[in-house]
Amino acid sequence: MATFNEIVRQHSDLAEDEIAHIQKLLRVWNILADLSFADLVLVVPVKGDKKQRRFIVSANVRPTTGTTLYQSDLTGVVLHIEDRPLLERSWTKGDVIEGSSTTIGRGQDIRVETVPVTYKGRPIAVMRREYDQTVVRKNSSLERAYINAFERFAHMIADGTFPYASAMVEPEDAPRIGDGVLLLSPDFVIQFASPNAISNLHRLGIHTAAVGARLSQFGFDETPLSMAVRVNSAVTEEIERGDVAVLMRVFPFLSADRPEGVMVMLRDVTEVRRRDRLLLSKEATIREVHHRVKNNLQTIAALLRLQGRRLESEEGKAALAESERRIRSIAIVHETLAREATDFVRFADVIVPLVAVVQEAVTSEDMQIEFDVKGDAGMLPGDIATPLAIILNELMQNAVDHAFDVGAKGTKNGCVTVMLERSDKGLDVTVTDDGVGLPEGFDLEASEGLGTSIMKTLITSELAGTIHMANGEHGGTCVEINIPLTMQRSSAHDE
Repeated sequence: MATFNEIVRQHSDLAEDEIAHIQKLLRVWNILADLSFADLVLVVPVKGDKKQRRFIVSANVRPTTGTTLYQSDLTGVVLHIEDRPLLERSWTKGDVIEGSSTTIGRGQDIRVETVPVTYKGRPIAVMRREYDQTVVRKNSSLERAYINAFERFAHMIADGTFPYASAMVEPEDAPRIGDGVLLLSPDFVIQFASPNAISNLHRLGIHTAAVGARLSQFGFDETPLSMAVRVNSAVTEEIERGDVAVLMRVFPFLSADRPEGVMVMLRDVTEVRRRDRLLLSKEATIREVHHRVKNNLQTIAALLRLQGRRLESEEGKAALAESERRIRSIAIVHETLAREATDFVRFADVIVPLVAVVQEAVTSEDMQIEFDVKGDAGMLPGDIATPLAIILNELMQNAVDHAFDVGAKGTKNGCVTVMLERSDKGLDVTVTDDGVGLPEGFDLEASEGLGTSIMKTLITSELAGTIHMANGEHGGTCVEINIPLTMQRSSAHDE
């Protein structure tokens, strides 16, 4: 199904500012559909038709307060204006017109109200309100109030004052019509209150009659109302009393740019805010845990470093230095997790300080090793990032210790390249160097070195991955690792 943008750009001559005006209307027209208890259909003129005899459906929305006429979307359907006299009159005269017609594509008799969408003094589209005239509805005060509110918005659309000139950013938890509606006079006296709106007022501790009173009489700050009228735009404000939180969304009614009252939508967001606070509390706790783990690991690393300085055995010093680097690798991951809101880390934030740890240990006057990191692993969960950091630390350290060993066959300078490539199948990690290569007869499976054992265990047991180590095509050593990323582990989107 084609989108609104695809249809208007392919089939109409609308300019970008005109498209933007309609898009602002579409962001809030679910509210209009609920107020009108009807389907809303938006049509735009087909390009190349100089007499504007054809229109194409670019969008439609169904009400949550009533029954829809259409089970499938209408986008892309072409209407001939000679078959739709109400559409023609609204388009040519710029008036809101109501009358009888038929459904699009089905021929069912319905009631239709056509509303020209006016921008900069001329129509750029037509919005059709369609509903089944055979359905008997109770003519309640709520229905009359809602339809009256819709009619006021309809005439604002025809006048070009709605959607408002300023941007209308709908909050993520924006109220819907079913959450509660207040209709206020120009001096902010409540003229109508829906049952759900009254319930929201009760939750705020207001139990007196709402109709005929001003919100200020209940202790409400009327600044959002005044601001909405002053700036001719929707305004959102959150009201908190005790443990109760209610979101208030204010829409001013305008006539010839003059305020004629406001519509206030209310939504009880107490539970939403409670969950938000709980989530923030959990996030703060998790971050604090990671921060403390990082600090403890750094303390252990410092103790190992101090202990190493007191040893006389070169073998003992080397062993403690290796342990220190492994611990610092884990600490780097926890430091990164402490900054994130989730259990996922951007591995690029891990690999950079990890390389610095290894480079710090090997750079000297006798040896200059360059490290080059290419590619990106994206966002990884902590249970993958931690062992992967340890593995890369081992591989880079092995390259330094063996590929560039100073001697008859060795070199004092070299380069270690880490390539990270993520795909649907998993994460591919390749570590290459330009050193002396593997010794003749080397067998990874038979290797019993501590670093190699740690690396193999983490790859095969912790990450369920595979590792392959061989001499490179142009010399040196090439290590290839594949780590599958399950659906659970890949639930965070790469950015």
